[in-house]
Amino acid sequence: MSSSSSPPSHDFKGMLETMLRQRPELSPEQIRDLIDEKKRKVGAGYLTDQGALFLVAADLGISFDNVPKVQAGLKDIYVGAKDVTVTGRIMNIYPVHTFTKRDSNEQAATRTIVVYDKDARVKVKLWDKQVNLPDEMGLQAGDIIKIIKGYVRSGLDGKPVINLGSYSAIETVRGDDPAIPSIDSLNSTIDTITGPQDSAVITGTISANPRLSEFVNARGEASKSLQMQVSNDAGTRTLRAVIWNVDETRLPKVFKTGAKVRMIGVKVKQGNPQYGNGDFEIHGDEGTILQFSNSQEDVEVMPLRIVSVGEETGRGSFLCLAADRAGRTFVLTVDNSLASSDQLSAGAMIECVPSRIFGNSVVLSKDDSYIRVTDDDASFPKLTKFEKKIKDIQVSQDPCIVEAIVLQVPETADVTTKMGETVPVTSTLLGDDTGEIRLVGWRNQSASVNKLSVGDRVRLAGVTTGAGREGKAELTLRPYSSVTRLS
Repeated sequence: MSSSSSPPSHDFKGMLETMLRQRPELSPEQIRDLIDEKKRKVGAGYLTDQGALFLVAADLGISFDNVPKVQAGLKDIYVGAKDVTVTGRIMNIYPVHTFTKRDSNEQAATRTIVVYDKDARVKVKLWDKQVNLPDEMGLQAGDIIKIIKGYVRSGLDGKPVINLGSYSAIETVRGDDPAIPSIDSLNSTIDTITGPQDSAVITGTISANPRLSEFVNARGEASKSLQMQVSNDAGTRTLRAVIWNVDETRLPKVFKTGAKVRMIGVKVKQGNPQYGNGDFEIHGDEGTILQFSNSQEDVEVMPLRIVSVGEETGRGSFLCLAADRAGRTFVLTVDNSLASSDQLSAGAMIECVPSRIFGNSVVLSKDDSYIRVTDDDASFPKLTKFEKKIKDIQVSQDPCIVEAIVLQVPETADVTTKMGETVPVTSTLLGDDTGEIRLVGWRNQSASVNKLSVGDRVRLAGVTTGAGREGKAELTLRPYSSVTRLS
């Protein structure tokens, strides 16, 4: 049991004795067969023997009103139970979700809390006015609470979910309960992951630039996901981590590669080889708690040199590539209200205060950022630092600048991606006085390559290099790349 202050529940042995008294024609073996049959019908993993016994008793019309009581934990709740009072430690508190009721067209609100004890994990559903309870009570992960007079329904996955009705309540439990594991004690590392898990607590190091991606969630709403590569301390094992429906306001304004992250309340799934190395993947959602080390809330002024000015995003902003004093490159998303793509040019010096920095991704939004062109700073690398001859180009994600001549008519083909999306891809062959190399443009960048003609002298800024045909290096245009025809 999770706490000595928890309320009693029915004792299995006493329930069995009550059933034999009320139905003397049944033997203990027959009741056992009925329990096993009920568990098979409901599905593996959803019922304990005691939970199945409640359902068998209901089928037989047997009452347990006078059965002796014992203490019970979260593992003992079952679908259909009423007046349930249990104690657990909070792992996750989800944001409020509003929706329209189909039958009445009225607005309703719900919120989920995930609690656990030493044996089980259970979702607790709050409704309408109750959705504000976690905020009003100042509840947070790690707190121990008592859920009073809840009723249990089946969740979408068939597992029991405790719902709070009008007579239900939540109370905080003072002090700690050593019988319920602390969140710290549940922590695992990238090295210790050996199979699928639910409600895991995992710590690792961000080993590649984290990024936010837009998608449409299951409710048809525009949402964002945070994608990261998380490694062990030695860097010998890396897992893909995706936090779906992430709330940007709960993320630090700055976190970079090398920062430690702890993810509370995530699932470990077998990875899809199409999207990674086939190892396990970590998946979280809007209820997942992310704790970062080496992150900061205050964003300082960043002086940068523009390397290339890229395309419009279609969302009121444009992309460009810039470098700091050490030559590290950053991809800037600049709101059009702060500056236009015509106001910035390759080689120009700027200073800016970003809204957010994710790895090498810098966001400049209209609400809390600024950007201005400044005088040249000789301590910053010139663009010549990024210029390369074709013979010196190797496979690398580090952007570079290349001047070359178009040697072939561009060719376009439709390619199906790993996600099943069909996109245009255009390629051509470039050359300089040291060699030849292919140039490829995907999606929107396909059009930029397609506009080139044989004999054009071009300057490509902010292109990266990947392994192309027969393993040879090839240049790839990025959304932040620029293509300039030279006279």
